[in-house]
Amino acid sequence: MFERGLSACVCIIYPVLLMRKNEQMLHSERKRVEVDFRWPDLPLNIVLVEPSIPPNTGNISRLCAATGTRLHLIEPLGFDLSEKQLRRAGLDYWESVELQTWPDFDTFAKQNPGGRKYFFSTGGSQNFFEVDYRPGDYLIFGNETVGLSDNLLEKYAEHLCNIPIKLDHVRSLNLSNCAAIVLYEALRKINT
Repeated sequence: MFERGLSACVCIIYPVLLMRKNEQMLHSERKRVEVDFRWPDLPLNIVLVEPSIPPNTGNISRLCAATGTRLHLIEPLGFDLSEKQLRRAGLDYWESVELQTWPDFDTFAKQNPGGRKYFFSTGGSQNFFEVDYRPGDYLIFGNETVGLSDNLLEKYAEHLCNIPIKLDHVRSLNLSNCAAIVLYEALRKINT
């Protein structure tokens, strides 16, 4: 039974793999509608502290391009910014991303003293829905495997937020999902 299911799956997927890039882009001619939305005059900022998985950062870069959000990457990075996986996940949107890299968090913090900074962690006690987000805020996320450092968690404990999840089912959410959830909640609140 498994073999039959697997071969059926392969038959469905195989033609997709054979498509050329131009064939896959045929649907780009479909009518798209940009819905009315009041984008903040001062963009929000997503900060990734020592990200290590290229596709997550690529997906977040696409999110930033779609929303006019600035992207800050705190080194060390677990990849090179020219990596194929990173570029593929961000597709051709990298030109539209306002990207800045920083050698460490302290340098980032010193160079960006304005704007409120919110840190997201499963260890946070403040529900992220309860934050009164404002234009220019910094939404700060930790590394995919270890999260934010104990030093940052301790230093910024009063700005530590959490996305509700059932911890008896999962350890955490995917980084790019977290960034999207939080960013669109912040934009929704700013827009109301």
